[in-house]
Amino acid sequence: MTIQAQGPVRRIRRAAQIEADMHAAVAIVGAGACGLTAALMLHDAGIECVLLERDAVPSGSTALSSGFIPAPGTRAQLSQGIEGDSAARFAADIQAKAHGRAAPDLVRAYAASVGPALDALQARHGLEWIVLDAFLYPGHSIHRMHALPQKTGAALMARLQAAVEAVGVPVLTQALVDTLWLDDEDRVSGIGYRRPDGREETLACDALLLACNGFGGNAEMVRARLPEMADAAFGGHVGNDGSAILWGEAIGARLRDLGGYQGHGSWVTPQGALMSWAVMMEGGVQINREGRRFHDETQGYSEAAVHVLAQPGGIAWNVFDAPLLELARGFPDFAEAEAAGALRRCDSVAALAACIGCDAPTLQSTLDAIQAGASRADGRVFGRTLAAPYFAVKVTGALFHTQGGLDIAADARVLRRDGSPLPNLLAAGGAAGGVSGDEVWGYLSGNGLLSAVAGGYIAARTAAALIQERKASHGR
Repeated sequence: MTIQAQGPVRRIRRAAQIEADMHAAVAIVGAGACGLTAALMLHDAGIECVLLERDAVPSGSTALSSGFIPAPGTRAQLSQGIEGDSAARFAADIQAKAHGRAAPDLVRAYAASVGPALDALQARHGLEWIVLDAFLYPGHSIHRMHALPQKTGAALMARLQAAVEAVGVPVLTQALVDTLWLDDEDRVSGIGYRRPDGREETLACDALLLACNGFGGNAEMVRARLPEMADAAFGGHVGNDGSAILWGEAIGARLRDLGGYQGHGSWVTPQGALMSWAVMMEGGVQINREGRRFHDETQGYSEAAVHVLAQPGGIAWNVFDAPLLELARGFPDFAEAEAAGALRRCDSVAALAACIGCDAPTLQSTLDAIQAGASRADGRVFGRTLAAPYFAVKVTGALFHTQGGLDIAADARVLRRDGSPLPNLLAAGGAAGGVSGDEVWGYLSGNGLLSAVAGGYIAARTAAALIQERKASHGR
């Protein structure tokens, strides 16, 4: 069977067994944070695996992100004196942001697994985490956002790749998986992949993990399923082509939460960089071309994308002052945007109005309304007034990655439409439905990498159990 509707060509082939060039106990499609985490955990469990990556150098959505992972009860939290967090508290924050519409079993599983995953990566593979404790990200009730000291997704990817290389897990790059081989009972027996020269190769496996990403890079799928983001800038990776969904539909898998996604209302334009939402959380505002605020910025950067795109020209200006500029400069992405000429300094309201292209009296009224302790009509309460000199960055709304995908059980096994699990097909990260519900506002900061790291950790544990069960049944 060949699948091409709304996406790339993806095939399902049926056969009792596959004549393959190689064999691995577990094959992992996608070498982003999810696939790399799973590979490291499988290695630690003594299970052979192979990673297949379409690009010459693994990067994916992780490398384009800030690289921040929310987790409760970690060694890093405790070392910084952050107490009182728990899996239950984290799960409650996730569901509060999603208005109770996130998959309950998966929320509990991810919230309970991500802390042990980060601790294992630290203890066994040398990833040293810090917790960002200068501010709270939207929706989090405690400081639990973890990062490497470099505070970038590129650094996270580099460190995970180095760890995988250090333990000797094979990574086949420039290997575009296009075919899944299954028997009549829906058991995966192998995969087919293409090399850049068009050569086709095969790999037999006893279990398969789809750790490829969502469909944000598939324009047809975005138009059909996320029409409000059809014309938005795409800040994700082109490999987000919807492959997992195409394969899933062809084999009768259930899909979930396809209306959920991570947007971002602070995509610097025209430079094409991400500006940290910490500036908004600590007192910055978004102002449109009319000189007005238009939403409560503290509700979250994901839904902010839709609010920004609804403004004249789909443009807003992030406006802040000197103390917030100092905060922003602590994030490498902002430093790069500033170096590229994105930052404007305005010594007066009149100069700021000229920069934005709005009416100065209207802008003055907007800024006058930002008073310490005053509650605005949109519900935001400010801690202080912004003071000149003002700084401004031009932004638009962007789509980063989708949060819907294959429906999975709490152990990462892919579910059929009737809710029964497929024998040995697993999915995690962007390939699976996440924990953000089915709307843009359900995305809690860090949910993407939460799904990747916790999902990879859980999938590895399940795959290891499947392999051990197979060995026992075959008497070896």
